[in-house]
Amino acid sequence: MDRSWMSIKNYLDPKYLDGVDEFIKFAFLGKDPNCKLPCPCKVCNNFEDQTKEVMANHLCRGIVDSYTRWIYHGEGFESDDENDDIEINDNDSDFDSMEELLNDVGVANFGESWRHSPELDTGACTEKEGEASRFLILLSEAEKSLYPGCEKYSKLSFIVHILHLKTMNRWTCKSTDMLLKFLHQVFPTALIPSSYYEAKNFIRELGLKCEKIHACENDCALFWNENKGLDHCPNEKCKAPRYKSPNSKIPRKVLRYFPLKPRLQRLFVNKEIARDMRWHKERRVDNENMMRHPADSLAWKDFDRNHKSFAEDPRNVRLGLASDGFNPFGTKSNSYSIWPVIFVPYNLPPWKCLKDPFFSYQ
Repeated sequence: MDRSWMSIKNYLDPKYLDGVDEFIKFAFLGKDPNCKLPCPCKVCNNFEDQTKEVMANHLCRGIVDSYTRWIYHGEGFESDDENDDIEINDNDSDFDSMEELLNDVGVANFGESWRHSPELDTGACTEKEGEASRFLILLSEAEKSLYPGCEKYSKLSFIVHILHLKTMNRWTCKSTDMLLKFLHQVFPTALIPSSYYEAKNFIRELGLKCEKIHACENDCALFWNENKGLDHCPNEKCKAPRYKSPNSKIPRKVLRYFPLKPRLQRLFVNKEIARDMRWHKERRVDNENMMRHPADSLAWKDFDRNHKSFAEDPRNVRLGLASDGFNPFGTKSNSYSIWPVIFVPYNLPPWKCLKDPFFSYQ
């Protein structure tokens, strides 16, 4: 279906008005005339339900430009190869650059000097700096070209691309293993993992793994700590079973999250960043008449008075938390929900603490 009318800014243009009519017919096809659906106008933005007549009036004042897949109005979430009007350009693929991905695991905190670290040449990994050295060696492995002369893919970008294809096309682990083994045999000099397990393990070692905790299907509790060994929800009013069946041991619901602790530890690997993590205490100029950093706030100072042992060590991390939740599959499925959690390290000076490379995404 043609969507070019959505980009027209003149809402009195006959082509735009015809497009609105076609959209309304598509959205309410086969539905009760009095039913209400999410309105994609610029005011409602699919958050408010409206009747057919009200929606038509609203859309005459503009439609949300980014609403190109009408998932709230009967169109499937997944693309249709035969009727999909969206052209995919491989040249715009995010897989060509892994910079943002590596930043998410704390590479920005190492600075540019990590590429010239002596541990990368010798493979040395002292006990004192074992975690940092091991991580630097892994980063060096990740940035290697897939094969001599390859400029498009590094080892890391190839593995991420393969895992992405597996997920999007619903390949089984066995089919992925067969593909990787075949590629490994055809291109023996390329840095191609020989199995799905090896590829996934490489991602885990870089800190891109997520932790899994079984949860009650009614969101009452987590099967964690004292509840770890339970087979039913500890809530007396719920008592929902933990597994789909007693013999399968397949959980009904799973919470997945990215560990915060390793990301915070990497803030102290680079000497410059480690020094900046004490900036709020050692180099900040205190001014009672001006607020230039969260450390100037009354809440921060009150916290320091009430928790003196924590405030004495400037290396203790002060975090700001921002979160929101959404269902990635719209109203068509409740199988998944995502709660992006962003931690902001307030220890850093203001020109760094609000920069994306220093955020911790959970």
